[in-house]
Amino acid sequence: MHIVVLGTGIVGVCSAAWLQRDGHRITFVSPVPAGEACSFGNAGSLSPSACLPVGLPGMWKQVPGWLRDPDGPLRIHPDYFLRVLPWLLRFLRASSRPEVERIATGLRGLLAPIFDSYQPLLDHAQATHLVRRSGCLYVYASQASAARWQWGMNLRRRLGVDLRDVGEEELTTLEPDLRGRFRFGILAPENGSTTDPSALVKALHARCVADGAQEMADAAVGFEQTGDRVTAVRLLSGQRLSCDAVVVAAGAWSGPLARALGTPVPLETQRGYHVTVQSSNLALRHTVMAPEYNLMVNPMGMGLRLAGSVEFAGLKRQPDYRRADVLLAKGREMFPHLDASRTTRWMGHRPCLPDSLPVIGRAPRVANAWLAFGHGHVGMCGGATTGREVAHLVAGRTPQVDLQPFSPSRFR
Repeated sequence: MHIVVLGTGIVGVCSAAWLQRDGHRITFVSPVPAGEACSFGNAGSLSPSACLPVGLPGMWKQVPGWLRDPDGPLRIHPDYFLRVLPWLLRFLRASSRPEVERIATGLRGLLAPIFDSYQPLLDHAQATHLVRRSGCLYVYASQASAARWQWGMNLRRRLGVDLRDVGEEELTTLEPDLRGRFRFGILAPENGSTTDPSALVKALHARCVADGAQEMADAAVGFEQTGDRVTAVRLLSGQRLSCDAVVVAAGAWSGPLARALGTPVPLETQRGYHVTVQSSNLALRHTVMAPEYNLMVNPMGMGLRLAGSVEFAGLKRQPDYRRADVLLAKGREMFPHLDASRTTRWMGHRPCLPDSLPVIGRAPRVANAWLAFGHGHVGMCGGATTGREVAHLVAGRTPQVDLQPFSPSRFR
């Protein structure tokens, strides 16, 4: 079949790569080059442990304080508040304990096979050097401080995540640069990361092109249908692209496309920021997650990446790089000796649904259209498994992952 894949982020590229393994002909459609949108600037985590949703029990109590704090981890632009309010109410309903346990179970199924799903694609693209399995350290000021997050860690353990307590002496042996600020840690040894998320996406995309995929630098604006089947994609340029099937993996821009296929979903953009410290003098060996700072720190090929901000302001508003400056200030607080003389800043659009679960499945009213978007904070983690499962669905095979939690129909 000729399958049009809308999007060249990690989910779209992995979907195309897995579909090519089944012999399908691929055409990518994207207004931006591969690996240049959200997949460029994410924190690079490849974490089987990242199965907790964003909304956790009791979090609502912290939201007013976060919103009053200009340096807090959450910001809602005043002009955007009424627009995002229905989404936020759904988000709060998904934050009860029973819902969090259900959501985490679904996410665990998607994330547990991260490396099994990536490996065939990495091998074929000769990109194995871009992925490492060095583990992740969750770090805390003390064991008593860590108790604030104990319920979530226990839930991870119940779902089969390998987590090991690390005392102060071992923590500073594992990461000497953490000495002085952190006295307790939890090691997730199965976790990994990519040293360059953009390069990873570009390598997989280049392999798809070398294997015959075509690409169009354009944006999809709609579809032509005959009965319950898509026959062509309509493009912003006015062209029409005939196809046998379509995969919508356009990240934060997927909402109108899903709606055009008869499947409206409450997709929102959580604008995320990062700072990459190119002059970093640290020698971290693990990805470091500091819950007390709401900060993820990942050593990458281009420097030390600091990420962890959420902003609701829509797709069109210009970046507020003060949000990135806050991340750098937190990094300096965590690492007082950090050399931050050379830095870069970035903002991108995380595609998020209120229950922290992506949409993965066939558009219910269309026989040959599949949806794969809304991965939020775990796009890089879930990209390869999502692509594998999309290929199974297109082929009519039984999925290897329980996809019921990710049903496109769940918001009806």
